[in-house]
Amino acid sequence: MTGPVITVLRAGPLTTVQDAGRTGHTAVGVSTSGAADLPSYRLAVRLVGAPAGTAALEITLGGLVAVLDADRWVAVTGAPAPLTVAGRPVTGPLVRVPAGAPLAVGTPAVGLRSYLAVGGGLLVRPVLGSRSTDTLAGLGPPPVADGLHIPIGPDGPPADDADLAVSRVPADAATARFRWGPRDDRFSAADRAALVGTTWTVSPDSNRVGARLTGARLRSAAGTLPSEGTVAGSLQVPPSGEPIVFLADHPVTGGYPVIGVLTDPDLALLAQCRPGTSVRLLPVA
Repeated sequence: MTGPVITVLRAGPLTTVQDAGRTGHTAVGVSTSGAADLPSYRLAVRLVGAPAGTAALEITLGGLVAVLDADRWVAVTGAPAPLTVAGRPVTGPLVRVPAGAPLAVGTPAVGLRSYLAVGGGLLVRPVLGSRSTDTLAGLGPPPVADGLHIPIGPDGPPADDADLAVSRVPADAATARFRWGPRDDRFSAADRAALVGTTWTVSPDSNRVGARLTGARLRSAAGTLPSEGTVAGSLQVPPSGEPIVFLADHPVTGGYPVIGVLTDPDLALLAQCRPGTSVRLLPVA
């Protein structure tokens, strides 16, 4: 390994390398994956002046401690986590981190996933054109572990509007918009009304594959269907009747009916809902 690196001293509960995803492979069963909250990831990369699509770290519920062996601009977006450099609190989202000074990302007060981009980007080996970790398929680099050394690219000038950077992160409640279909006709009018009339709760049984919602039981008239394609944001209803919102690492096919699909902006919002967050689903035309 040559060139500068970032060394992970503590990885926290779950930290993965993510970029904008591996596109163009769903026909052979490979999900796009990528950052669960794409707008926050893209903001972090832009702030450090790295090219679009550059790999960054997705940090779930904080807990990351890392050190760079070269001075770099670092941006932390998404769930607002407290930051320290060499033990001293700093305000973000864009900070200059000296070589050898430990950077610690604490537990965010709200939200679930924070994004740490480093000037020059993370240079892990790409797989099928992406450096993203796909936790379902096992593609890309494994989840970040303590002691990992990750090469970083050449530094560059940061963005000049960091003071205007804002990530969209829910506190204890969120409203997510969705469009009906493709299989909403498999549900009764009462179940469709329950979908939009229930205050759902994000279950602890959630991950990068999907967020399970609890609060009511929907019953499809069809049960299972022949396997068909699915997309991120799909509201799939398995036999339990509890909807699952497919997130970044979702399977590309499924045999349970999809009653609706979240809009892209609100899919990112839902990806920031930690377990226990209340969610209302709002249909849009």
